[in-house]
Amino acid sequence: MLGFGAGSSFEAVSDLIGAEQLYYRKGFGLKGEVSAELERAYHSDLVNRVVEGGHRLEVGGLTIRLAKEFGNCYGVDRAVQYAYETRRRFPDRRVFLTGELIHNPHVNREMLAMGIGFLTGRYQQDVSYEDLTADDVVLLPAFGAPTEIMRRLADIGCVLVDTTCGSVLLVWKTVERFARDGFTAIIHGKYYHEETRATASRALEQEGGAYLIVRDLAETALVTDYIRAGGDERPLAERFANATSPGFDFGRDLVRVGVANQTTMLMRETKAVEDEFRRAMADRYGEESLDEHFRALDTICSATQERQDAVLELLADPPDLMIVLGGYNSSNTNNLARICERVVPTYHVDDSSCIEGPESIRHKPVASEAEIVTTGWLPEGPVVVGLTAGASTPNNKVGHTIERLLACRGLEAPVPV
Repeated sequence: MLGFGAGSSFEAVSDLIGAEQLYYRKGFGLKGEVSAELERAYHSDLVNRVVEGGHRLEVGGLTIRLAKEFGNCYGVDRAVQYAYETRRRFPDRRVFLTGELIHNPHVNREMLAMGIGFLTGRYQQDVSYEDLTADDVVLLPAFGAPTEIMRRLADIGCVLVDTTCGSVLLVWKTVERFARDGFTAIIHGKYYHEETRATASRALEQEGGAYLIVRDLAETALVTDYIRAGGDERPLAERFANATSPGFDFGRDLVRVGVANQTTMLMRETKAVEDEFRRAMADRYGEESLDEHFRALDTICSATQERQDAVLELLADPPDLMIVLGGYNSSNTNNLARICERVVPTYHVDDSSCIEGPESIRHKPVASEAEIVTTGWLPEGPVVVGLTAGASTPNNKVGHTIERLLACRGLEAPVPV
């Protein structure tokens, strides 16, 4: 079956989508033309000064410690740049995204302001896939898109601009290789996440390919217990109804498994999921036969790992509290908050405006899906605030957050001499 996997060449993709359809994966060479717009929209002189000052800012009795790795990663910068280039390249055509470009509300609102529409999700307005024509331009987001969406767009004949992150493409290669060699892909991730749905679809590009998605160690234990002892499949089939490939058979499809992940998951948890499956397969089939039944490759995004490591380094000398900045639906940002809340009071905010003042902050608790308001969150007297931002958060939003923190004490950032 010819597909859009990470190993697919441009020629192979062209064969599938048709000779008349244009498909772009490397932008349009217009970086110089859009760089000024990107600078105005996302740059922060204040953040640059804090970084140059050793990732530390002290004003009055307030100390802000910025994690050494934070904010936009290369893949996000690239996706945003390609979106700006696309708008510049096709000024007179309708341009749409299949879903959120990245999980950051500021960036997605910028897309709307540029006249880029959304075909699904919270930012969708009045256009859907049914309304597309071959004259339209469609951007595939940094998370990638499932193969069924790719084929649907191919049938319409739109111009396609693919911003899929390179780290995601590497996971696709891994999952395709598992399926090609007869291994079911065990994907550590959230079954409803755009990236995980796109990754899972790659397992089905091979005949007999299958996948199962586990969100955490609790779900992993349900599956590994079955691998060891067998039993009634029905409770598992019900629990994983939305997280398995069509026709998934727990007795047949768990004999050979390979572990991959949604690239933005908590690194240590992915490693723990991998170890649990390795032990279960060894218990069931013996250590001497493990290679015939189990595979795993490190598919955690390097930017995700770097930001998690930087937070752990910051927490080694704990601040009084942590601010974690990023979209509430951003997996990597939520995982940064999970790391922080184990050590110090942590406030996950999706915008600087959530810091309403020294007495009130709007934030999403780690164990919740809803935003709440906490009062009395900022201690009186000298205080050290740790700050990090998810991999989909531009520097200007980090800078605005620093300004809001200072304003809580009636302070302003020092003016450079």
